[in-house]
Amino acid sequence: MLDLKFIRENAGAVQRAIEVKRVSLDLNELLRLDRDLVALKQRVEAMQTERNANAKLVPRATPEERSALIQKGKDLAEELKALEPALRAHDEQLRHLLLRVPNIPHATVPVGADDGDNVELRREGTPPEFAFTPLDHVELLERQGWSDPERVARVSGSRSYLLKGEAALLEMAVLMFALDFLNGRGLTPLSTTALVRPETLMASGHFPGGEDQVYKIEGDDLMLAGTAEVPVNSLYAGEQLAGETLPLAFAAISAAFRSEAGSAGRDVRGLIRVHEFRKVEQYVICRADEAEALKWFGAILANAEAILAALELPYRVVQNCTGDMGAGKVLMYDIEAWVPSEAQYRETHSCSYLGDWQARRTGLRYRGEDGKLQFAHTLNNTGIATPRILVPLLENHQQADGTVRVPAALQPYLGGRAVLGRPVRELADA
Repeated sequence: MLDLKFIRENAGAVQRAIEVKRVSLDLNELLRLDRDLVALKQRVEAMQTERNANAKLVPRATPEERSALIQKGKDLAEELKALEPALRAHDEQLRHLLLRVPNIPHATVPVGADDGDNVELRREGTPPEFAFTPLDHVELLERQGWSDPERVARVSGSRSYLLKGEAALLEMAVLMFALDFLNGRGLTPLSTTALVRPETLMASGHFPGGEDQVYKIEGDDLMLAGTAEVPVNSLYAGEQLAGETLPLAFAAISAAFRSEAGSAGRDVRGLIRVHEFRKVEQYVICRADEAEALKWFGAILANAEAILAALELPYRVVQNCTGDMGAGKVLMYDIEAWVPSEAQYRETHSCSYLGDWQARRTGLRYRGEDGKLQFAHTLNNTGIATPRILVPLLENHQQADGTVRVPAALQPYLGGRAVLGRPVRELADA
């Protein structure tokens, strides 16, 4: 959410953000509602002032005057009461539109329609060259007996997954490695729930607009979040933090759920796009200082890159264009790992800076050195998400006999294993 005063004074910049982020919003309607609400509030305040002044006259009035003054007070009270529904309606309509106002993208953000217009910034690592015909992750899992897609589909439907044996241990190893790594870089570990109230999704900016991506618990006022960003963003909702407590930096692990509405036919095979997954999320609350926030942006991006480097995965960093960065983002980079079976990079991490857009929705403020209350700035970035990361991990580290090499960073989490699986086939030289 943007400050209403800022919107009034920077309508051109806000309109530009609406256009380049492809947000469905009539800014003129919002500004008209704002003017009408201001006028309505001024009318109410004037009538309240008149009613108070009238009430002060009553004790000093003559008996003849008192009756007329009392009646005037009653009439004013009735008029004020009659205005209450219009005041509430205008206020609700304006807030509904304010929740849809996008943040202003950073000056460096490229203008584009979708992910096809994202800009590659750099590549790290070299995609492997196999001396055999490599398998995709689904074949690797099946050959090793590490998955059971048919049975889990009977239990949970499509886009569900089940990992067995060493693959299940690998998933847990990756999560624990990421959590330990981020803790070592100064982030406080959190283990949090995916169950959240609807207002937390409004506070994080996932609502309005993302309702079809979220599972609702029927009979309860609860939903299933698609990232730990949602509950962590609301941990301090409505609070006034002491300035010296900032920054707060967390590595939050949780289950995550997404309905994947609108993705029919996309990535239906394997572990790329599933309804339920596990994720370690980096989340930062800092002072309302863009320079400080951008340092944090670089830090959490570097954390994610270091995790991928430790997993010995080739990856690239791309800057998201305006049409692919979400309404609340000031700046957003994606990290994409190399997937050999597809001969392309696939997104595994997203790094975002949101200014005070979330904090205004959450009511998260801190008291600065000058004693004034300010809205904090927030950032988030994936630490690691499973099972998606297992796709490049298995495929890049597969060996000719169908086993999978374990990166050195993960070996302590797997009892020292350097190789997973058993030899199941030998591949002819390419």
